Amino acid sequence: TVRSTSLKAAESEVSFGDLDGENVRVGIIRTRWNDEHVSNLVAGARKALKECNVTDANIFETEVPGSYELPLAAKFLAMSSTVDAIICAGVLIKGDTMHFEYICDAVSSGIMSVQLQTSTPCIFGVLTCLNEEQVKKRSTGDSNHGYDWGKTAVEMALLKSEALGQKKLNTVRVGFTDNEKEPKKEVAKPGFF
Repeated sequence: TVRSTSLKAAESEVSFGDLDGENVRVGIIRTRWNDEHVSNLVAGARKALKECNVTDANIFETEVPGSYELPLAAKFLAMSSTVDAIICAGVLIKGDTMHFEYICDAVSSGIMSVQLQTSTPCIFGVLTCLNEEQVKKRSTGDSNHGYDWGKTAVEMALLKSEALGQKKLNTVRVGFTDNEKEPKKEVAKPGFF
């Protein structure tokens, strides 16, 4: 049986099947800026990681001052080859100047660049909101986006492992391999593969 979880955000829904992250190593890089909200998001990510069987020993967490520093810290962590996926967690709230737009653009582009350059999945876990009310709606309770980021990190780590023929991180195929020697069992595949 496939158990799926879903979280409704804005106008989309993301569903995840069973993900076995027992051997997955996840790095969480979090900001100190907007600490209370980021702590809630990290707690949501950790909850999802535990549900995916990621052990505490396989979760590395560090912090940086603000979101602008996330891409460089992610690049350092990716280059260390000590994790299979990275969650970059932060909160940006629009102020009265263009600073918000510049930071949002730089951070999103930087995180994307790191994952493309290093082939280490980097989850964009940065809320970009217009006010604190929007942040609270997205970082608490059943709408805690950190939870989805945790699931996404495990799924992408498994996808990378399978796609690149790396060490076997789990026994459920997520889209790239089809080993004829293994007995096939019907498993719902997460993602678009």
